[in-house]
Amino acid sequence: MKPSTNRMLTRIKSIYMFIYEKGTVTTQQLVDEFGITPRTIQRDLNVLAYNDLVSSPTRGKWTTTKKRVKIS
Repeated sequence: MKPSTNRMLTRIKSIYMFIYEKGTVTTQQLVDEFGITPRTIQRDLNVLAYNDLVSSPTRGKWTTTKKRVKIS
């Protein structure tokens, strides 16, 4: 696996865990926490949403879904 792919997957996992621990977060909270651009955060959230791991109940807010996840 490319180092850039590994970094991306690690970041996405960290974002998921942050949302899971906080319950509901805003996109801006994620930008502030991870120090990356809003566009990158949005891309990562799209990956999580596509895999049914997070959802956006209201615009700009994110929460995890009930889908069971095995985190290694």
